[in-house]
Amino acid sequence: MRILVALNTILTDEELEQAQAMICRLYESGVDALIVQDMGLLQVDLPPIRLHASTQCDNRTVEHILKLQKAGFSRVVLARELSLTQIKQIREQTSIELEAFVHGALCVSYSGQCYLSCALTGRSANRGQCAQMCRMAYDLSDASGRILQRQKYLLSLKDMDRSSSLRDLIDAGVSSLKIEGRLKDVDYVKNVVTYYRKRLDAIMEGNADYQPSSWGRTVSFFTPDPAKTFHRSSTDYFLHGRTQGLINMTTPKSTGELIGPVVAKDSRSLVIDSSVQLNNGDGLIFGNEGFRINRVEHNRVFPAQMPDVEIGTVVSRNHDQEYARLLQRKTAERLLPLILVFDELTDGFRLTATEPNSGRSASATVQMDKIPARMPQQAMETVHTQLSKLGNTGYELLRLEVHTTQAWFLPNAQLNELRRQALAALDRQPLPDRIYEAVERHVQDFQVSKTIDYRFNVHNRQAVAFYKSHGAQEVRSSYERSRNPETRLMTCKYCLRHELGWCLKQAADDSPKDPLYLRLGETKLRLHFDCRNCEMYITQEE
Repeated sequence: MRILVALNTILTDEELEQAQAMICRLYESGVDALIVQDMGLLQVDLPPIRLHASTQCDNRTVEHILKLQKAGFSRVVLARELSLTQIKQIREQTSIELEAFVHGALCVSYSGQCYLSCALTGRSANRGQCAQMCRMAYDLSDASGRILQRQKYLLSLKDMDRSSSLRDLIDAGVSSLKIEGRLKDVDYVKNVVTYYRKRLDAIMEGNADYQPSSWGRTVSFFTPDPAKTFHRSSTDYFLHGRTQGLINMTTPKSTGELIGPVVAKDSRSLVIDSSVQLNNGDGLIFGNEGFRINRVEHNRVFPAQMPDVEIGTVVSRNHDQEYARLLQRKTAERLLPLILVFDELTDGFRLTATEPNSGRSASATVQMDKIPARMPQQAMETVHTQLSKLGNTGYELLRLEVHTTQAWFLPNAQLNELRRQALAALDRQPLPDRIYEAVERHVQDFQVSKTIDYRFNVHNRQAVAFYKSHGAQEVRSSYERSRNPETRLMTCKYCLRHELGWCLKQAADDSPKDPLYLRLGETKLRLHFDCRNCEMYITQEE
């Protein structure tokens, strides 16, 4: 197991000093790596701890990732927008470790390049305070003021789910898979992590090319299903190319699993055409409206408060009460492999327990008179049966060896006590000291642009010094400091024109003409379309 600590925000000068002291304490505590964004950290005196470049560093080109490699980073967390082809190209041209997101909420902007929250609320996404303006409902209008979409969630992406492409990602060169977990609860963590654990185990089963990086085997006691916890429906994003259907225009909330259409209703209840078993306490949603079920009778549900829903409306379940109860119980355990060796001694017997992953080993002995068994075969079966009973010890038997000159009479109680003593002694054995990988960060031929603008998120003096020491002649402050009104508040691979079927490359006759605007209350945002690079960016109109 590796311990990584996220420190992936831009820091003030005062915070940078505090972060330096904290990093020293983390290193002394055995932390394996830091996930960082602020380049000012490379300018201060740090212990020899691994640094991982956060996705907030906007890691989407070979050239940029090569610079991070030369700057001494051990790993980069890739931009979510990259395709498999792009990931393969990065792998072929770099030697740095690659980490990729596989599941969870998506940022509509390139990470580290979103300033909309800061511009509209003063809360900086680059400082961990994102107000999630992408999850708001907007009006979309053209230059004449004509409303094209009214109060739709036009920037609210569905959640990422790349569970069907894990083998592709591994083959492309990704060595670490990342599940997004911002503001998620324990149920979500249990469910989604178990889901991916099973997927990875299936890939590794019988394949010598892949080995788990952790000890033991995880056994789960429930069937994971990502639709059962927070889930905005799913997309693999741009992994296999540009597609439509990336957003849910009707709601930014968890939609969960599809249930079926409402086929009848009265003043107190709804009838839903579905084969899904609904339960008292379930939460259902249609559009952006939700309600709780107070009681269920077959396909008829009695809401706690009757919603205003039309016949034919399709509803989904975004809270499964019985599944939530299941997740409150023990849902998994990790079992360590165990080798047991039962030896005959001159005056008794010895049981040696060895845990091969760590190399720990311990023994227990019993002194007793050795009486030949009257039923040798049954006696040997008893030895195997009793010594194999590992119960809730956290171990699973890999191998049991019995070395005796003949079959002896051994009472069950004596065998059970010998097993308990051997395992207790093994548990008292300390784990081997972890070898923390000290790194030497040598900056190799690292050159930057002559002008470093707001997109590099330079927020402290040490970051300025870092870029100037590597060739920058002008270093401009972060947007959070400058609040430059000409700043691109979002830069996105997601394109609203493409999503709505108005791609200018396809030249649809009914496509609205530029400029297009998003409006949120009194705030007016202009959409810009860089068709050459297939990108969209957003600025604020005065």
